[in-house]
Amino acid sequence: MATENNITGAADPAVRVDNDGGAPAKWKIVGPGLVVAATGVGAADMVATLVAGSRYGYGLFWAVIVGVILKIILVEGAGRFSLATGKTIFEGWRSLGRWTTWYFGPYIMIWGFVYGATAMSSAALPLAAVFPVLPLWAWAILMGLAGFVMVWFGKYATFEKITAVLVGLMFVTVVGLAVIAVPNIPEMIGGLVPMIPQDDGGIFYTLALAGGIGGTITLAAYGYWLREKGWHTPKWMRVMRIDNSVAYVMTGIFVIAMLIVGAEVVRTAGVSLSAGDEGLLDLYDVLKAEYGDVVGTGFLIGFWAASFSSIIGVWNGVSLMFADFWGNMRKKESGHPDTRVGGKYFKFYVLWLTFPPMLLFMLGKPIALILLYGALGSLFMPFLALTLLGLLNGKRIPKEWANKLHTNIALGICALLFVVLGVYQLWNSIAPALGG
Repeated sequence: MATENNITGAADPAVRVDNDGGAPAKWKIVGPGLVVAATGVGAADMVATLVAGSRYGYGLFWAVIVGVILKIILVEGAGRFSLATGKTIFEGWRSLGRWTTWYFGPYIMIWGFVYGATAMSSAALPLAAVFPVLPLWAWAILMGLAGFVMVWFGKYATFEKITAVLVGLMFVTVVGLAVIAVPNIPEMIGGLVPMIPQDDGGIFYTLALAGGIGGTITLAAYGYWLREKGWHTPKWMRVMRIDNSVAYVMTGIFVIAMLIVGAEVVRTAGVSLSAGDEGLLDLYDVLKAEYGDVVGTGFLIGFWAASFSSIIGVWNGVSLMFADFWGNMRKKESGHPDTRVGGKYFKFYVLWLTFPPMLLFMLGKPIALILLYGALGSLFMPFLALTLLGLLNGKRIPKEWANKLHTNIALGICALLFVVLGVYQLWNSIAPALGG
């Protein structure tokens, strides 16, 4: 591992150390957790939450709370492994056997190619709605190029500050909208009682809110962002846990706000949202009609902020993961300059995320690639949960930081939920091709 003096962001003035030389003051430490939480919540998650609220009101409020707890557990596990061992998550995966490399290598390449196009299009939708002077594909390319420039030339500290601004926009616009919508507090309290709707989409939306919202490959990037921040030894364990918890509580508030909007605005309007990111444009029309142009446009700003934060988060975090993966394949230690922000492996993946996916704007949606993307993607969260169980027990981690019984039970529940959700998503990705 690189020494602290070599770590980008180690001298971040936002980190103020107390007199005992230990953890920094609590109000100064929010950083990588906010980045991973913001990156994980994108437009598709917003649509899923809106639809759940419009269909079931506050009935799945409990699932949102469960989802926040599960993400805190998973991300804490990834961060704890990195801090306790000084190893990256990919080094840990390799210790579990070659099968992890055979899964992760194809996954990160295919995922990046398809996700690049998806993320650029998502960030372009609100801009194309407000500024129709350019077609959607042109705005998408501009969004990709903007993310590319920020990540290619930026340092971690700069990237973190930009993400914080975007999170602020997301939070103010969406939570503000939920306040305007006036939530039904008694119904919200009633929604804390677990229930699963019995209609066709009930299981899907329950699993999505409990496990899918904010759940992507970027959860595993947390350890890399900790390293870039300069938090890379066990003395930062308490800081990491506070950072992670605060960030996902904020994410939970954001998701709850979307649920309120779905229950109070979309359901009251009696409209059906379109599938995919376009559903947010349907909400924009409803908001304009109900509250006026200012509120509608304000929501689109939050929509854009959520989408663009995912672009720069993935362009930075997943590029770090790829750089570590490829550096290991080239027998270079984690922390080698080639595997860090600005290194040649990092830059290769930033290019991969930005330019090849632009071909998909011309080719449409290649069915085989989309199916493979869906199949591999549905398996990532079960992969992460199950491998964390292996990494956080036994000889791979110092005994002091190994899982306790209650943590193993919680991770086991995570693994079971994500296996069920993964199988459900896998079936939904291949059933149309099979005529099911």
